Amino acid sequence: MLKAKRVNIKKRIRAKVLGTKETPRLCVYKSNRFIYAQLVDDDKGITLLSASDQTMKGKESGVVKAQKVGEMIAKEALAKKIKRAVFDRGGYRFHGRVKAVAEGARKGGLTI
Repeated sequence: MLKAKRVNIKKRIRAKVLGTKETPRLCVYKSNRFIYAQLVDDDKGITLLSASDQTMKGKESGVVKAQKVGEMIAKEALAKKIKRAVFDRGGYRFHGRVKAVAEGARKGGLTI
């Protein structure tokens, strides 16, 4: 039930949010253990960059790791001369780890 509801919300978001090469879509996926973020060019249908907390070591909370994922993707984006992005929360509520990714990307210098 909850997954079907999230999928419907995700479809509504994706109908409005579109990423291009200049302003790609920063989409977030969270599993029970990890969080993933990627920059997607919807015109060509390719992933430009991706980052996750799978490789991170340490006993930090999920929110702290999510913020670091946002900072990592912002750093890589600025290296590829991408300064702006549109945020796709993937049907999740904008709080907790999802919000931390967005804040980390902003802190890293990416304009959302």
